[in-house]
Amino acid sequence: MALSKDDILQAIADMSVMEVVDLVHAMEERFGVTAAAAVAAAPAASQDDQNGAAEEQTEFTVVLSGVGDKKVNVIKAVRAVTGLGLKEAKALVDEAPSQVKEGIDKAESEDIKKKLEEAGATVEVK
Repeated sequence: MALSKDDILQAIADMSVMEVVDLVHAMEERFGVTAAAAVAAAPAASQDDQNGAAEEQTEFTVVLSGVGDKKVNVIKAVRAVTGLGLKEAKALVDEAPSQVKEGIDKAESEDIKKKLEEAGATVEVK
């Protein structure tokens, strides 16, 4: 049975961000291609979701808001924390402000923030 494009898109829409990242890596390996860095759009949260998030936030997003004078060091740091290739990491840095990682715990987000700030970047954790 062949899957339609809509079936595939629906399956991807039902995946978590980390599952989509794993899928992209698997596709890159299988087909011998490199995907350009893309920022995943999160669905808009309802008012109830926003109230729950205000009480206790368990997932954080690290946002690169500025690069500073040491762009090469920031690209190296982005590669280290994300596992992206050079081209993708450079694109992410060039497109700042951009999301570096999302859906991570507080300890990991603080660690990533520290590494990026040490490289000379301006970082926000949301």
